[in-house]
Amino acid sequence: MEISSFADLLQAARYQPLPQRLLFVFAGTELPDDATDEQRAQFAAGQGGALVPLMCVDKSPQELDSFAALVQEAQQFAQPWVLVFAAAISGTEGLPPTSAAVEQALQRMVESVRVGELAGFIPFDPQGDTVQFD
Repeated sequence: MEISSFADLLQAARYQPLPQRLLFVFAGTELPDDATDEQRAQFAAGQGGALVPLMCVDKSPQELDSFAALVQEAQQFAQPWVLVFAAAISGTEGLPPTSAAVEQALQRMVESVRVGELAGFIPFDPQGDTVQFD
């Protein structure tokens, strides 16, 4: 199944044979200290910058009704964000993943976003649309 929306992600996770936890890393942007004048101008115009993880959370697919519900919850905890990266972790033998496995996966995601290794994650913009990186 191709995932082109948040609803697709929820549906795919709900239909997996093993229990799933959805992992989310919310990211903002910042201007690196060594940015050029051109990069500073682009950043001031709302473009460019480096991705910075702001917060992470895990949810079961049943805990979320929609992208709007995730956004509403995130607004209570995170500063403004530009992308949310999503991934999933499966349980084993009919049991959901352990808290330790989820925490370890989330920390790997946070570090991956921090260093720009984004393969394997599905990025969504604040409207819930998937984002393609060039």
